[in-house]
Amino acid sequence: MEKAERKRDPYDNVCDTDSYDSDSDPDSASDLEKAHFAKRESPARFQRRHAPSAYSSSSRETSGSHQHLLHTSPHKRKSRFYFYKIPPRVVRYTNWALLSTMVIIAICLIRASYASSRQVEMGTVEKSAPKPPPWEAFPFLKRYHGGIRTLTPKTENIPEYPHDQQQALKNITVSKLETKPLPKSIAFDPYPEAEQGSAEKHECFLDSENTIKIPRVHYYPGVVKGFPEAVMGSPDVLGLRDDICFERFGRLGPYGYGYSVKRGGTGAGLHGDREGAEDLWTGPGSSTEIDYSNIQWVKVQSACGSKNAGRFAPAEKAGENMFLHLHPNKRQPSEDNGAKSEASPIEDNSNIGKGDEPGVPVNANETRAQAEKAQGNLALLPRTAILIRTWWDFHYTVEDIVYLRSLIAELSLLSGGEFTIHFLVHVRDDNVPIWADKKIYDRILENALPPEFRGMGILWSERQMGLIYGGIQESFFRDLPVHGVYRSTFMPVQYFSHQHPEYDFVWNWEMDVRYTGHWYHFFDQVRKWTKAQPRKGLWERNGRFYIPSVHGSWEDFKQMVRVQTEMGTNSPNNIWSGLKSPSGNSIPGSRTAQAKSDKSIWGPEPPPDVLTNQANPEPPTSYEKDKYEWGVGEEADLITFNPLFDPDGTTWFFTEDITGYNTTSSLPPRRAAITTTSRLSKRLLTLMHRETVLKRHTMFSEMWPASVSLHHGLKAVYAPHPMYIDRDWPPSYLAAVMNGGRNGASGGARTSVYGGREHNFKGTTWFYDAGFAPNLWRRWLGMKVDNDGGEREEVAGEGRMCLPGVLLHPVKGVELVVEGGKRGGMEEEEIEETDVS
Repeated sequence: MEKAERKRDPYDNVCDTDSYDSDSDPDSASDLEKAHFAKRESPARFQRRHAPSAYSSSSRETSGSHQHLLHTSPHKRKSRFYFYKIPPRVVRYTNWALLSTMVIIAICLIRASYASSRQVEMGTVEKSAPKPPPWEAFPFLKRYHGGIRTLTPKTENIPEYPHDQQQALKNITVSKLETKPLPKSIAFDPYPEAEQGSAEKHECFLDSENTIKIPRVHYYPGVVKGFPEAVMGSPDVLGLRDDICFERFGRLGPYGYGYSVKRGGTGAGLHGDREGAEDLWTGPGSSTEIDYSNIQWVKVQSACGSKNAGRFAPAEKAGENMFLHLHPNKRQPSEDNGAKSEASPIEDNSNIGKGDEPGVPVNANETRAQAEKAQGNLALLPRTAILIRTWWDFHYTVEDIVYLRSLIAELSLLSGGEFTIHFLVHVRDDNVPIWADKKIYDRILENALPPEFRGMGILWSERQMGLIYGGIQESFFRDLPVHGVYRSTFMPVQYFSHQHPEYDFVWNWEMDVRYTGHWYHFFDQVRKWTKAQPRKGLWERNGRFYIPSVHGSWEDFKQMVRVQTEMGTNSPNNIWSGLKSPSGNSIPGSRTAQAKSDKSIWGPEPPPDVLTNQANPEPPTSYEKDKYEWGVGEEADLITFNPLFDPDGTTWFFTEDITGYNTTSSLPPRRAAITTTSRLSKRLLTLMHRETVLKRHTMFSEMWPASVSLHHGLKAVYAPHPMYIDRDWPPSYLAAVMNGGRNGASGGARTSVYGGREHNFKGTTWFYDAGFAPNLWRRWLGMKVDNDGGEREEVAGEGRMCLPGVLLHPVKGVELVVEGGKRGGMEEEEIEETDVS
């Protein structure tokens, strides 16, 4: 029975076949569904029917041994219900969109990471606003702006700063009743009398008929009441007059300031306090107002030089301008020396120790001694050029014109031709071929300078320097070209000296430098002082600011520097002294392997790949045996107005801008001085030129002359000119900040003031971005600055300012109030006082 049942099993759930025909009977479908559920078997019966059997009546049936012990439930799972099924195309597009978004996000993250690392490398990372530096909390000093009606003898003056911190600062105030009558101004004459045995000095005039004399600068004896002392540097050390002061009419009046255009002046300075302004043109020995409208300075300077040519050594033949003319080589090789003529010109000129090849860096003192002997042992003077750095589209204001006239008159004409003024004009468009066509050169030069200075300019361009000094490795340090004016300021100066060997010295001078005193007095005293400096301990003194209120006399300062160098200091910079790298060698570019003390520089300090056979000066004796004698009476090869600091280990931005040197093991020894205003000797410029041409060596502008001097043992001197500061800094704190480098120096460590701490110079009178310098100059000119000063304050108060000689940098874009309009009889117009803050 069971077997018969099993045979019917496949058909148990099936009714008659006719019942599936829904077309014949509409109700058959519903009946069939009811019959199906009515005949639904129990789970036990279902298991018996479908249980595996060991025996089968059909060969198509398989054994039940593959079945699981736990059988599945007979109930079927209910199928899921979907409201909407997304089409495959939409799913595919969505996946592509998600993938693309992820790729874009990854690319953006990679780009942001690269940009961030680039910003860190370039030092342009934007950070949150830092806390203000401590010096911003110091109070401002007031007596810099004291008036001329409070003049006091220097010996009786109580300076507002610096002062003893243990005493309460006296509140220096001046009332209207305390002002004094204004004395007569006095003509200033710093020019020395001709010494016995020297050539005669001939007076120079402003016209060819020798009738128009050059007016003299006037000064007032004394200083304004409470005027501060210089905080860094010293006028006493350099021999500068600090017991007198200069106001604007006596200082700039001889050059057209203070009288109208109709009388040949500039039309500036006609407002404000003018008491005593006419003393310049009245009194014994005074001259009349000069009409500068027809002055041609190139003719006046040339005539003065010719008249006094006997005071100087015969000028060497100027080099040929190889970029305007091509001359065939006149030297013919001899038959006996044919092999030598085939030698490389670089190899021929590299051995210059005897001083008989063109461009030999010979000491100017030796050359002058030979000329003196040839001219009957007359004391001859060196020839000096002053290169004023400007560019072809520079906007010359009235104030710039007055400044340039004072330079030419005081340094060139009144000195009897000791200085010659040139304008080194930068052509900023490299597509202008000034080196290829003389007509183009003359046309550009004609329009580059004001009419009265035409003929005094020399053009140069960066592409021209690339042609002259070719083959230099281009690194684009901080995205700047190696031949650019920013990184290679002295390339055109080197080439100028090469083309003009008649000049023993060259001053690189900038258009934004001002001096409230007399130019010749300053230049002459700086030259004399630097010439008298001994070489022993010179580089160590060069690297420090001299602060008289802390260091005492100059002799005390010298001995302090010697002790700091030989013994070292307990500064935090010496914590890791003597530490070496794991390999046992010193870490390149660092001071970690150096002892606590420093090695004194004595003679040349050349790197391994420096230019050799250059007749470098050698010490006559050892450092210990020298009695501060070597170098005394020797003209300085380099004079700077900021310390020659060691950039190694500092955060200064350009410490590694070194091109052409082998830096695989370590960086070459180097020094730097901020701002390029400096005097360079022909010997130094020749070495710089040859290092660049023959060895392809160069460095950043402010590091290049000092480093070449260090490598070749030349005499470099920092002149500690008087620098003033606008706030009441504690002197000891100021000394710790300015000389915060290694062992009391200004450089050589990360704590140096150069680099990330240069903001401390904002309130000084001399730095590349000093803020006090332009403000002090404008106030001295009677202009309003930050709503202080101006005509009303001068007239109602103490009068106009009167300053001793102060060197200021930078001073840019001073627009004076000018009356008179165009030259030539136009009516003068009243112009209201303006605020330039």
